[in-house]
Amino acid sequence: MKKIARFFVSVKKEMKKVRWPRKKEMATYSIATLSFIIFFSVFFALGDFIIAAAKTLVR
Repeated sequence: MKKIARFFVSVKKEMKKVRWPRKKEMATYSIATLSFIIFFSVFFALGDFIIAAAKTLVR
């Protein structure tokens, strides 16, 4: 039981050390993340369509 209590005490100490992002930083990170998701989804969709089209041409 002492180990569990010690674990939660150390978790609480570590959480106090965490520097949480501000609203402006969070908005910037969110926009960057969504941009990457959109870019790579379009990239892989186009790649898939090109490979599927090339596959139909080979047959």
